[in-house]
Amino acid sequence: MSIELPIYRKDGSELDQKLVIDNPAFTIEPSDHAIYLAVKTEMANARQGTHATKTRAEVRGGGKKPWRQKGTGRARAGSRRSPIWVGGGRVFGPKPHDYDLKINRKLKKLARQSALTYRFQEGAVKVVEDFNLTAPKAKEIRNLLKNLGLEGKRISILTSELSDELILACRNFYNILLVEAAKASTYDILDCEVLLIDRAGLEKLNNALLNAN
Repeated sequence: MSIELPIYRKDGSELDQKLVIDNPAFTIEPSDHAIYLAVKTEMANARQGTHATKTRAEVRGGGKKPWRQKGTGRARAGSRRSPIWVGGGRVFGPKPHDYDLKINRKLKKLARQSALTYRFQEGAVKVVEDFNLTAPKAKEIRNLLKNLGLEGKRISILTSELSDELILACRNFYNILLVEAAKASTYDILDCEVLLIDRAGLEKLNNALLNAN
């Protein structure tokens, strides 16, 4: 089985030549559950887990009883570190811990294939000739998106090779995620309105999905 995809120049015009992929890895029956497990794992592993609060044993102060036990008309108090006091410790607060989850490689491969299949079915994949820039400027990327009719959209740019020029040109765009095509995760593929990928990048991604164990 093979598929043909149109290739666009940076000026928005379409090449006469089509990109032919003889053995596409993204024409499978998508697995929603595999996508769910992969994204859940990726999001969990992205957490630092460094959140922390202090218990009453860790809060500074509280060595002296605030007032005598009886006769003041106030409630009994033994320490200023009590959780019900302002500045006191916190009960059952978060503590640093590891959020890491794992899934096997076959499931990860299936999830990436499924995500890419959905993108193609939705027509949300656009292939460009290359991402070679004349200068590392945001204007180059802005013109590219304008020519392709992608202004204002959330875009994942998948490139065959991350160049310094491309990284510098894309770094100030809040709506662009730049990632190496062969290493794109399930979340990278799904968390966008359009996948913008160069010809070599799509071939690398396809080969990576086919050869992954």
